[in-house]
Amino acid sequence: MAHVDYFFSVISPFAYLAGTRLEEIAARHGATIRYVPVDIVALFQRTGGLLPAERHPARQAYRLQELRRQSEKLGLPINLQPAFVPTNQAPASYAIITAQKEGGGDLGALVHGLLRAAWAEDRNIAEDDVIRDCLAAAGFDPALADRGMLAGAEEYAANLEEAVNRGVFGSPFYLLGEEAFWGQDRLEDLERALARS
Repeated sequence: MAHVDYFFSVISPFAYLAGTRLEEIAARHGATIRYVPVDIVALFQRTGGLLPAERHPARQAYRLQELRRQSEKLGLPINLQPAFVPTNQAPASYAIITAQKEGGGDLGALVHGLLRAAWAEDRNIAEDDVIRDCLAAAGFDPALADRGMLAGAEEYAANLEEAVNRGVFGSPFYLLGEEAFWGQDRLEDLERALARS
């Protein structure tokens, strides 16, 4: 059975624009997914990336155009200046890690729900109430937000190390074995690779 390791940040607009296409692709090909939330700020620092605010103005302007175009193309509304991005990524990431371990809901829906909350609904995904709402909407016990904090923190730190060691440098980033796909606009390429596997 094919397996995809999905590295992403809960504040990545391009991970939001991936929607649930990864889950749909995996279902078509009988593949499994491991969700690996990472601290994008630390990942950029470790791999030579720049935060959007630190980039040249031309790159910042192009990024906004690309986000708008992709939003329109994919039919996913986006706020290009969300009220709560950046925010503390850790609480939502810990909830995803705990939900993945405990099960009981739809992990893809949880990830997309948190991303949608940040990029389309102007909600602060660092707040417990928002995390609980997203957990419940995805079929998980909302109390997961209060459990597994220590284990979640340890795994979150380990995720960053794994990302760096495996050549991950952005979000979303998909690994199919050693084959890497960076960006939501590479999901078709990932699907072709799954079809060959």
